[in-house]
Amino acid sequence: MTRTDEKVRYSPESKPEALTPVTAAAGVEQALKILEGRWKLVILFHLFGGKLLRFSDLERAIPAVSQKMLIQQLRQMEQDGVVRRIVHHQVPPKVEYGLTDWGQALCPALDALLTWAGRRDAAADGGPET
Repeated sequence: MTRTDEKVRYSPESKPEALTPVTAAAGVEQALKILEGRWKLVILFHLFGGKLLRFSDLERAIPAVSQKMLIQQLRQMEQDGVVRRIVHHQVPPKVEYGLTDWGQALCPALDALLTWAGRRDAAADGGPET
């Protein structure tokens, strides 16, 4: 009888499932749930590029957001794995926020969204549509 460890060398990676309208819609809905909220995208743009910002830096960068709302949005994004909270144990306490690798991976998608929105603005101004 042949030994099992000689038979099984590796498990081939599975192919990604083909998207259907239903699975694509579900995926988009899940992504939008993570990004929904008036201030989440603004916070993301301030943190792109590997920046680490203190809470007070974010408050100054986004003056229209209330402290309560900024805290809520940061906590939700931390729970969703988009933002990481770094606590430095010192006096006075220092807390910084930055993007996780997964959060940073949103940058190209949001750049594409900005480009798409810019094309609409250009078309509305009578500019060439590409």
